[in-house]
Amino acid sequence: MHVKTGRLIFFIVWVKMAQLLAQEEKEKTTALKDLLSRIDLDELMKKDEPPLNFPKTLEEFEYAFNEQGQLRHTKTGEPFVFNFREDLHRWNQKRYEALGEIITQHVYERLEKDCNLRKEFLPVDAMEDEPKSFIYLSEDALINPDKLLVLIQGSGVVRAGQWARRLIINEDLNSGTQIPFITRAMEEGYGVIVLNPNENYLEVEKESDPDAQPSPDDMEEPAEKRERKEEKEGKKKRDFYEKYRNPQKEKETEQIFIRDNKSPEEHTRYVWDHFISKSLAKNVFFVAHSYGGLCFVDLMIHREEEVKKRVCAVAMTDSVHSLWHQEAERSILDWMQERCCNWVSSSDPLDTPLDNMLPDCPRVSAGTEKHELTSWRSFNSIFHFFSELLEGQESEDKPSTTMTTRSANRAKQHEDL
Repeated sequence: MHVKTGRLIFFIVWVKMAQLLAQEEKEKTTALKDLLSRIDLDELMKKDEPPLNFPKTLEEFEYAFNEQGQLRHTKTGEPFVFNFREDLHRWNQKRYEALGEIITQHVYERLEKDCNLRKEFLPVDAMEDEPKSFIYLSEDALINPDKLLVLIQGSGVVRAGQWARRLIINEDLNSGTQIPFITRAMEEGYGVIVLNPNENYLEVEKESDPDAQPSPDDMEEPAEKRERKEEKEGKKKRDFYEKYRNPQKEKETEQIFIRDNKSPEEHTRYVWDHFISKSLAKNVFFVAHSYGGLCFVDLMIHREEEVKKRVCAVAMTDSVHSLWHQEAERSILDWMQERCCNWVSSSDPLDTPLDNMLPDCPRVSAGTEKHELTSWRSFNSIFHFFSELLEGQESEDKPSTTMTTRSANRAKQHEDL
């Protein structure tokens, strides 16, 4: 009898211990889940990374452009390496962006020194202390009586004179900048205006509010509360939290927008009103890449009659415009079918005509499937297109083959509508 009672007591004790262990394990799991829910994975990546202090010049970065316009390390001769530090993607990205800002300044220097362009600040009546943007003009941009070329890049980090920052860093200056277009245009007697549609605001460090109350995270916890917290969390959990709770912080900034140039579309209209429309050129030409094509369509919607009178031809490269979403009139569609051509990313050979899903303007292959390369790959075709349209403009009695073909295509597209 005593043996049976002892076994029963042992069984009861064993069950209680098992229940207590299960409860303790459940509490640990719940605590760990609670901790993980409060940890920002992006913040974890910031812990223990090197300071976000990067070189300010190409020389300090130990990079330079060679004679072929390729960015190479000055000591090893190797191309740019993005993963400079393994497992530190955010730091590598910040380093890449810092180099990109230096590249932007380098392109500005090339525009001024190699292309002899001058900087014109916007707004034209800006006060000394207000935010400003700028564009670049050739010396004859406003007084050339014959031809004017206007260049508009896509959206993003690219600034005046650039098609794609990635191409400049990883390929060369020719494919990534507008310099070849500017040089060719000047050789063929064009004046040139280089737009800067993404320079829409001045970014400044946000001033701290002296009257703001510190947040609980910024206040030192009382010793008793801290001790209770550490006791509750346990050593393992506390060490885990301590390891990741102080990531490297970045400065807070705010944007002060530039008057009359708050968006790429507004910038394009502003430059048209204050510069392009006032130029003496009889024929104006546009090269518009990606979002730049949308900006041109927006310009047509707001300045249709002016654009039709002045613009001879528009070369788009992988344009993202939409006449339907932008609610363009049918008259704009008709004009674009005659005066525009869009070189789009495609595996087909360069200049291969492509079917239009929407009959806005002729589409041909740029000879590459890479969006950012479409401008460079269609470089020669664009200037040939301009020459043919100009010949047709100057002699209506002898329309170019291209114009005749486009008229035939347009008639067919109208039949399909």
